[in-house]
Amino acid sequence: MSSSSPKFNKLDTEPVGRIFLRYLIPSTVGMLLMAINIVADGIMVGNRLGAEALAGVGISAPVYTIFFAISLWIGIGAATKYSMAMGAKDVLKARSIFTHAIISIFLFTIILGLTAFIFRDSLAYALGANTTTFPYVSQYLFVILLFGFIFTIENTFSIFVRNDGAPNLSMAGLIVTSVVNIILNYVFLFILDYGVAGAATATIIASFMGMLVLLAHFFKKNNNLKLIRLKFNKKLFLAILFIGFPSFLSELGISFFTITHNIAFERMAGTEGVAAFSILNYVHSVMLMLFLGMGGAIQPLISYYQGSGNRIRMKETIKKATLTVVIAGAVFFLVGQFAAGPIVSIFGDFPQAVRDLATTGINLFFFAYLFTGTNFVMMTYYQSVGNVRMATWITASREIIVMLIFLMILPRIFGLNGIWLSIPASELVVFIGVYLYQRNATRHSLIG
Repeated sequence: MSSSSPKFNKLDTEPVGRIFLRYLIPSTVGMLLMAINIVADGIMVGNRLGAEALAGVGISAPVYTIFFAISLWIGIGAATKYSMAMGAKDVLKARSIFTHAIISIFLFTIILGLTAFIFRDSLAYALGANTTTFPYVSQYLFVILLFGFIFTIENTFSIFVRNDGAPNLSMAGLIVTSVVNIILNYVFLFILDYGVAGAATATIIASFMGMLVLLAHFFKKNNNLKLIRLKFNKKLFLAILFIGFPSFLSELGISFFTITHNIAFERMAGTEGVAAFSILNYVHSVMLMLFLGMGGAIQPLISYYQGSGNRIRMKETIKKATLTVVIAGAVFFLVGQFAAGPIVSIFGDFPQAVRDLATTGINLFFFAYLFTGTNFVMMTYYQSVGNVRMATWITASREIIVMLIFLMILPRIFGLNGIWLSIPASELVVFIGVYLYQRNATRHSLIG
């Protein structure tokens, strides 16, 4: 067995609270910056190029989502296995896992991107482009499909750097990516007038710059992330895909949530309903990223403790993470009740009907945040210890299955309010399910 580097020994010796904060703050700040990035992109494209261009970028968004989801699928799956190996002090196995992940994500996204590039016109129409939006969709896809592998590799690097004990460097990479993207969006859109292709190019260049920052980790003396020569291990690769699947599903679930809610509001309230939901969805993306950052902070720690067999530290970490997201959820809920009007006003001067709908929506939707954080933390916990079935159940239920059931039932009872309440209701059901499952698991462990 190889010995672990000194920095990983800190996870065994430092106070759990200090370690948790060391991972929590960079992870949450990084996710917040990503959320701001998304909002800033929409604001600049909409203001410079108009509604049709913004619609074109929106239609293209699922392609970006799929690339990002694949990077999470392989990245989180492999990083979980990596931290388990490091916890077991098996550095050689950890490096084998890292090498498999980088080579796999590179080859997979290159092949996927080039194949889709050949059929990009058909893909554009399949995504929902029409004669008006097609030019914008085509421009965006041209860049993203050719160079999308860059931001998938950058995101995978970011995940591994965090798991290798450098959460601050991982955050620095996200900061550089966000700042460069916003600056280049302004330059390409407002100064050089490159249009939608400029916005896509800004995303790629920003990701590349973020990756350069992350590469600094590989020049550290105590770095464990090294590419090694190996033969492809099918069993290991399938294990990576198995563990990472909940992260992939979670990203796709966000798209499913958006599509189904857009359809529901279009049917019940027309354009005004869709506009109100768009406002909520921008706010929700920020909140979701914050919870993702809080939940994601524990993944390297839980996986490491699982590998080392340190159950006491694992339980302490979960308790601190749960307390953090419960407090954050309560704060977000109160903000939604007392500041809904000002939040809506940030996004522009809308007709009164849209403002009223969006304000009511925030009041009702923010009930979800009382449970979302805990669900995120527990999903990450189950995934990090290899209980993929439970992690997948949480993700599939809260974003797809249970949510869709409530989306079909509640509007029939409460009208438009029922649409807003479908996510809070599904989060509550999943929260109860997790609580009962965990209580039962604890009872069996005590008996055992």
